[in-house]
Amino acid sequence: MVDSETIEEKISDKKEQFDEKIDEGKEKIEDKKEKSKNLADNIINDLYKSIDEFKENVKNMQKTADQKYSDYKKATVQTLDIDLIETKDVYYVKAAVPGVEKDDVLIEAGDNDLTIETTFKSYFDEFAEDETAEVISSSIKSGRCVKTIRFENSLDLENITAKFSNGIVIVTIPKLVIPKHKVNVE
Repeated sequence: MVDSETIEEKISDKKEQFDEKIDEGKEKIEDKKEKSKNLADNIINDLYKSIDEFKENVKNMQKTADQKYSDYKKATVQTLDIDLIETKDVYYVKAAVPGVEKDDVLIEAGDNDLTIETTFKSYFDEFAEDETAEVISSSIKSGRCVKTIRFENSLDLENITAKFSNGIVIVTIPKLVIPKHKVNVE
């Protein structure tokens, strides 16, 4: 005959083993949950870090593009804004050169052309020593600017005059009047 105490002891032992296995299973599940949570946290942190790096890269690309555009504008010869008036004997040219000193305006005349040249300084250049300065918007002309005007008539080079006042250059260009000479036919 089987002793009831032995059966109870065996049941109790099996129950303890079963409870231990359940506890081990629970611990494994908790470990897996913790590892999964840590993995998810790491993935989310890496994602946020990647997004922040991406945003920073986009800002840097924009800054580089703005600088390249600014450099391009400085390197590209731009044209000056002028008004040109013609009368019977004289051409009048009015050129806008705001912010430029009189000595920084170069005017050259040929037989039938006139060239006005200057260089506009960038406002940003005034902040070159301040590393925190950055261009937000820049639409004021900067860099080398040239305007060449070709005329139908020859110019009286000896009598061309130019006046500078308040960022405006006015050039008076007399037309060369070549007297006609009557040729006798024999």
